[in-house]
Amino acid sequence: MGIKVAKFGGSSVSDAIQLAKVKEIIDYDPNRRYVVVSAPGKRFNEDNKITDLLYLCKAHIDHNVSYDQIFQVICDRYVGIEYNLGVNVNLQQEFNEINNNLKSGASADYIASRGEYLNAILIAAYLGYDFVDTAGLIQFDERGKLQNEKTNTALREELLKHEKAVIPGFYGTYPDGKIKTFSRGGSDITGSLVARAVNADVYENWTDVSGFLMADPRIVKQAKPISTISYKELRELSYMGASVLHEDAIYPVRAADIPINIRNTNEPKAPGTTITAEAGPKDDTIISGIAGNKDFTVIGIYKNMMNEDKGFVRRLLEILENYDVPLEHMPSGIDTISIVIADKNLNGKLDDIIEEIQRALLPDTIDVHHKMALIATVGSGMAKRYGVSAKLFTALSDVGVNVRMIDQGSSEMNIIIGVENKDFETAIKAIYSAFVETPVK
Repeated sequence: MGIKVAKFGGSSVSDAIQLAKVKEIIDYDPNRRYVVVSAPGKRFNEDNKITDLLYLCKAHIDHNVSYDQIFQVICDRYVGIEYNLGVNVNLQQEFNEINNNLKSGASADYIASRGEYLNAILIAAYLGYDFVDTAGLIQFDERGKLQNEKTNTALREELLKHEKAVIPGFYGTYPDGKIKTFSRGGSDITGSLVARAVNADVYENWTDVSGFLMADPRIVKQAKPISTISYKELRELSYMGASVLHEDAIYPVRAADIPINIRNTNEPKAPGTTITAEAGPKDDTIISGIAGNKDFTVIGIYKNMMNEDKGFVRRLLEILENYDVPLEHMPSGIDTISIVIADKNLNGKLDDIIEEIQRALLPDTIDVHHKMALIATVGSGMAKRYGVSAKLFTALSDVGVNVRMIDQGSSEMNIIIGVENKDFETAIKAIYSAFVETPVK
């Protein structure tokens, strides 16, 4: 196999014990040539993440409060890791430079980025790899927008000089050289950018879970892991609330057709979940996963001969746009249309929106349904397969769940239903049982 890029999250690099596991993983496969690391995360529940402590230093500075004690806690944490790893990288010189920059008014982005920076230096020494800083390589414009092509070129040219390297995640630089951190996705994005730059065969994302599960384990106990899933299926599950990689962390490798493998540092023999460009061959489960969210409001609109009222949908959407309210879903019939809005986005605007709909669109009736939940059943194996909808709705009927809304994408890769909040967990359990625990005939 060719090049592998391995990214390790905060829990995987929190202390020397975890880093020993990281080294064993790296040493096991010589193709893991480029390693992207986060700042040390929590070692136990009451512990602090290094990044949080660094932000706290900045907050103290902004309020003219001494940050010395917090900064010393950070330094002690790294010194302890250095000692336990048995390496010597002259951390004191780094601490002095960072402290001087803090006193000189360094930005919050600079301060936060030092967690990854210091950890990468330590881990590079521990693994015997080169240290490659992302400052000057991952490039943002003056407005803070990532410059994809410039970044790809700069990373590729630099990394070609290093057979093996450790790279800090989370940050790059503005054109003037000042540090800029990613607002979302953090080190996951860095790993994805590095994988694309070196044309990796796979991007491994090592964390504290063994891949994704087919349903929320808080609802479905012992939910089965997802072995393989496509980017499209993942996007559907992510949109409906599943905890997965952020879209920004997926795009670079998706564009380069590089698979992502989600792995568990604490269970390195577990295969994890592989994310691919196209859905692979399915086993007898049909679906890839189930995800959903509570607390939506559904506005149902009926108007006779709606289909002949030109511009009806456009005017309806303009009303939502004018009130700055995003739309989640819009199932429709010949004379009916429903708009689904997350309650968190209404912010007391519901009465005004309904009044405007009545004035501008002259509907015959408007029905409002509160406390609704949306559930998406996702899987490429559902497409062009007989009986999938029947199986889903029979399962819900058997447990007494009333389906208030149905929406299916044109790809036949997902079925979204609306149920009352109180039926949310029951519905997910029923769907999971029908498609995962019951053999497909």
